[in-house]
Amino acid sequence: MKIFLEDVFKTSGTPTYTFVKPIEYTKLLVSLRTKGRGLVIEGPSGIGKTTSINKAIDEIGLNAAVTSLSARKKEDVDLIQILPEFNNFGIAIIDDFHVLPNDIKQSLSDYMKTLADEDSISSKLILIGINKAGDSLVSFSPDLNNRIDTIRFEANPEEKIEEMLTLGEQALNVKLNIKSEIVNESKGSFHIAQLLAKETCISCEIIDNESDKPQTDTSLETIKAKVNHELGRLFYPKARAFAIGSKLRKEGRAPYLHLLNWLANSPDWSIQIDELLNQHPNMKLSINQVVEKGFLKKLIEDNSLLQDVIHYDDQSNVLTIEDPKFLFFIRNILWNKFAEQIGFIGIEFTKPYDFALSFAGENRTLAENLFTKLLEREISVFYDKNEQHRILASNVEDYLAPIYNSEAEFVIVLLSKDYPKKIWTKFESDQFKQRFGDNAIIPIWFSDTDTSLFDETRKYGGLSFNVENDLGSEAENIVTIVSKKLEEKRKEKSSASKI
Repeated sequence: MKIFLEDVFKTSGTPTYTFVKPIEYTKLLVSLRTKGRGLVIEGPSGIGKTTSINKAIDEIGLNAAVTSLSARKKEDVDLIQILPEFNNFGIAIIDDFHVLPNDIKQSLSDYMKTLADEDSISSKLILIGINKAGDSLVSFSPDLNNRIDTIRFEANPEEKIEEMLTLGEQALNVKLNIKSEIVNESKGSFHIAQLLAKETCISCEIIDNESDKPQTDTSLETIKAKVNHELGRLFYPKARAFAIGSKLRKEGRAPYLHLLNWLANSPDWSIQIDELLNQHPNMKLSINQVVEKGFLKKLIEDNSLLQDVIHYDDQSNVLTIEDPKFLFFIRNILWNKFAEQIGFIGIEFTKPYDFALSFAGENRTLAENLFTKLLEREISVFYDKNEQHRILASNVEDYLAPIYNSEAEFVIVLLSKDYPKKIWTKFESDQFKQRFGDNAIIPIWFSDTDTSLFDETRKYGGLSFNVENDLGSEAENIVTIVSKKLEEKRKEKSSASKI
């Protein structure tokens, strides 16, 4: 019997010849047979969750009692919403439940608790979601954790991937010369292993089990290049759309690009943003900006390009890749080249802040305007009011001194008539005055202030603030110019790093 390549190494649907029971399979069988008790199956896409549940249901003989629903289909979501009103519905499987609105998650959480407490013998809910998706469900009802089974499909061990590839070899009557390399490259994903094995056979013109070639003869790098080239047509626009956010800001800190890069380097297909920010303090301010103000959530919700490849759970602050092919793509791009193609100037930051603001309290309105407008450009700014929670209970001088003398790329000084009168501005200027010679201080001279007060600063380039003009327009002009200065600085550093 002729067996075709596409039926052996399948890149969609349930495998015919290459199904391998994951290590969680036995636990899955037992949980399926347990009446009433809810079941949450979570883990990365392409790891075998849906395939395993279908195989297990078939093995137990429960097919006739199963209703399969998808949280990505509107008509199914309408049914999911009213599911708690039904009795005796048998087994309901809800795939991709993590994309459901929070109110429906809350309803499902409450209903699963009720079914467990009643020890229902005629109704059972099975929820399938991405890695750590169950955390958000339990967050709605903490005591639900003891009333459901949670089965986590982690990355499959290498021996399982190898077993799957061996079954494929046997079906096609061929040996894969790069099998061990495919095992390693798949990072525990059956889907990626299938994809690479299929491309390996195609590259060697092996399309069925009647080929006269007993073994493939190619390299993993050749196969990866071909696969990523093909994937790039679909996934480059998606990666770019996420990396630039709502608008490309060349002078900014590229918070979305960094999040995508951290995802590419994550062994778990997902990242807990708070944990990573502790490891990357220089990105803390700019990433907190897009997270805390809801920009990250809105970016994904409003962009149809992104909704099927990346998911953000604002309850747990977890960002997850949904499509294994997308993960493979971003893991195999040249990141510096990718950043340049998009339009970013440099993505390495050695200082926590691009700018620090030094000003008298009387000028807070202008300072806050500058701070807000700079943040909108994804530029990292030290502004005391924004960091009060960090300064609290700290020695203020110890906290502020390093910011003004070294931790900000530039210090913007608002030189009004009130500036020389304040204790704290005297302290701040003592920290940064030696940096004038390093071209790191940007004076802003107020039009109603005697110029002789700041004669020394006139030796250096600065900007004027006309107190009689519209404050917003003046602030926008200042921000535009200092942003260009920052952009030039980034270009200089980027050019120097290439030498």
